[in-house]
Amino acid sequence: MKTIFWNVDTQYDFMKSNGKLYVQNAENIEGNLLKLTNLANKNKIKVINTADWHNINSKEISHNPDYINTFPEHCMKGTAGAEYIFETNPENPYKISWEQKNFDKEKVLNRRNIILYKDKFDVFTGTPYSNEILKLINPDRAIVYGVATNVCVDFAVKGLLERKVQVYVPIDAIKEIPNSLLPYENWKKQGAILTTTDEIYKILGERK
Repeated sequence: MKTIFWNVDTQYDFMKSNGKLYVQNAENIEGNLLKLTNLANKNKIKVINTADWHNINSKEISHNPDYINTFPEHCMKGTAGAEYIFETNPENPYKISWEQKNFDKEKVLNRRNIILYKDKFDVFTGTPYSNEILKLINPDRAIVYGVATNVCVDFAVKGLLERKVQVYVPIDAIKEIPNSLLPYENWKKQGAILTTTDEIYKILGERK
């Protein structure tokens, strides 16, 4: 099976306690995120890395946020908070911003790491290129991890399933916003397989 990894928004502003929109206890999954990054590196697996990439005019950004549809400034274009943490920092990535007019298909096919900069929770609506890139790569399955479970990870899982990609979610490599409903049952109903980081090694035929 053609496998890709799908790294969701593991950026400083979400992952670190001093970040602009910290996901509580996100640092607890850093060890497993590093394992997955190393596993992809070792096996030369393509990684789609999604990232919030906002500007002051982004609809999600507000000085009076409701924390449902709008939030304070975070992952602003070109800031340190928008960078990936060490554990998931993509190696020699091809970067594609939602603001671009087009992208290079050859680089999508030939680079192992792709960064999709998005301006919405949902990567499939937050950048105009997600669908075409997914069709180009044409994976059978995706290993999805990152933050936050009940927001951007949820959109990624559902979007991939809708596009007929088998989804595996190592639940010890995702972190939710506290006091929010978890999407696990809905994911399972839609066909996602919930697993662990250690099980991903077995699925790929690797020893830890």
